[in-house]
Amino acid sequence: MKLKIPFYYHIILFLGLFLTYFLWDFGINNRMAIVQKTKLYFWVTSTFMSSVFVVYILNFYTVCDWFLNKRKIYFYFLSIPFSLLIFAGIRYLFQEIIMFQITGFHNYFKEAREVSYYIKDNFFFGLPAVIFSALSYLFWQSQYSQKQNQELLLENKKAHFQMLKAQVSPHFLFNTLNSFYSQLVLKEDEMADDILVLSDLLRYVITETDKDEAVLSKEIQFIENYIHLQKKRFEDQMFLDFSVEGIYSNEKILSSALIHFVENVFKHGKLNNEKEKAFISIKIKAGCLEISTLNYNVNGENYSSTGIGFENLTKRLEYIYKHEFVLEKTEENNTFKTYLKIPLKN
Repeated sequence: MKLKIPFYYHIILFLGLFLTYFLWDFGINNRMAIVQKTKLYFWVTSTFMSSVFVVYILNFYTVCDWFLNKRKIYFYFLSIPFSLLIFAGIRYLFQEIIMFQITGFHNYFKEAREVSYYIKDNFFFGLPAVIFSALSYLFWQSQYSQKQNQELLLENKKAHFQMLKAQVSPHFLFNTLNSFYSQLVLKEDEMADDILVLSDLLRYVITETDKDEAVLSKEIQFIENYIHLQKKRFEDQMFLDFSVEGIYSNEKILSSALIHFVENVFKHGKLNNEKEKAFISIKIKAGCLEISTLNYNVNGENYSSTGIGFENLTKRLEYIYKHEFVLEKTEENNTFKTYLKIPLKN
């Protein structure tokens, strides 16, 4: 989860800290006499705060993002000495080289500028930059997670609505029921079975798709029912290879994730040509699920229309699985392919 924090937030924050630091020296440490008599105080204070700011930014956007973002707290603590070493180097550059060239004064006397002492002394002064950047990062991460959670709830509602609208549209039901009626004259038992399948499909859409997670066995059963009814629409002229491999039962996955790929095959794919078969493959192995689809594009079909749905699915996957999923789509040679790999939850 990459945090996108406007940079000016950090600048405003440190201007406030600089003002607080100055007022602290003025009110508590009673250094007003020093401030009035020399500009050296300004140079020392501003270069020190600049050093803190630089290390704060480096730590926020690199170390915190590498370790705190991935909850590797142990590695973050191991990185602290390196961050403090960087602080000592930056402060030395600002105060003992640049400030000296401008003002002719050093902040540290000659003996204190000896390398081992200087580094040791600045390990203490640099610690606030490291601690503050970590606290700031965790705060923004918490805010971002709350925002993502709200967006996920909204996307789930949208997914539920789209499921009702797309998979169980009046047009789809009308065609399906018409095919049932044609069969009823000849095969009453088969008609009853189809009605049961439709009933199961409707029940799943209404009761399960608004949840954050779905039971894998129920999700696959829903897909099988969906494909079964689609075959009735195509009057057995649908050329699609559908397969499920592996052992599964009560494992859980993101709700409505798989049907997104299946529905797109039917919505945009060419399914009435035996030489241009579509493929849907689901594999369960080693605690993971993989779904792959391939279909030939309908003439003139533009897949950019599916971008919003794909983007919404990506956001939901990122929220649930973090960095533990693979999602790909490719369009080439008049074909469209998708691939998803996600871990299964028990």
